[in-house]
Amino acid sequence: MASLKEIRIRINAVRNIQKITKAMKMMSAVKMRKAQDRILSTRPYAFKLAKLMSQMITLTDVSGHELTKEREVKKKMLVLITSDRGLCGAFNSNIIKYTANLLKETGPDTALVTIGKKGFDFFSKRKYNVVKNFPNVFANLNIQQSNEIVSYLKNAYLTGETDSIEIIYNEFKSVIKQNITQETFLPFAVTAVEDKSLSNRDFIFEHSAKAILEELIPKDLNVKFWKALLESNASEQGARMTAMDSASNNANDLIQFLNLSYNRARQESITKELLEIVGGAEALSKG
Repeated sequence: MASLKEIRIRINAVRNIQKITKAMKMMSAVKMRKAQDRILSTRPYAFKLAKLMSQMITLTDVSGHELTKEREVKKKMLVLITSDRGLCGAFNSNIIKYTANLLKETGPDTALVTIGKKGFDFFSKRKYNVVKNFPNVFANLNIQQSNEIVSYLKNAYLTGETDSIEIIYNEFKSVIKQNITQETFLPFAVTAVEDKSLSNRDFIFEHSAKAILEELIPKDLNVKFWKALLESNASEQGARMTAMDSASNNANDLIQFLNLSYNRARQESITKELLEIVGGAEALSKG
């Protein structure tokens, strides 16, 4: 059994770690509330824009738009969104495992774009075809940086560098639940709305419906990707808050166990000293 001094050192060490995990939980809670507010305020706008696009596509033909042209998929690109930091439970490991399994199906030559340090570190060390990395995106998450990433992806598609682009990210459901989501980003595709009432209406477009769609398609791509980043950010903070809460509870359980071990060791030490005193007293009396 460990000595009393060693047990005291362990108790103090666990208490110090518990202070850190509790502080990190509080910080993650504040960040998660902000991230949650951002994604909840963005979802209605993204939903309305997607609905508008569906209605517009019902009324006009967009097959000639460069971003909607479907080609034979010879070169595929995956965009993986992870975090820059760890200590967030299985947030990164689950989505990295999902992407690794997907790459086994699509082949080792599949181009991979990583957003976040964790995904880049994992796949670059294992010699995957990582063509681009965007680090520190979540340090100061803003829509300008998101639009720059979208511009890179559109350029890769238009120049023929890739024939299909899919994004993989964690969708925020709740503090304790995140869903791994895989979406086709390019070629741009929106399901037309099956609404007979639309065909009976006489819409007036300024300028033309096609010109409006040419403006809305890039905008919708920007919103879709911005939403994916916000979903991932909220999921990360929720996962980290949950992980730090679990770590704090585990530290508390460990402290209780170490206190019990300390008390037992102390009792054994006192009992041993008493036995030595009694034995010494008996030896003196017999002497």
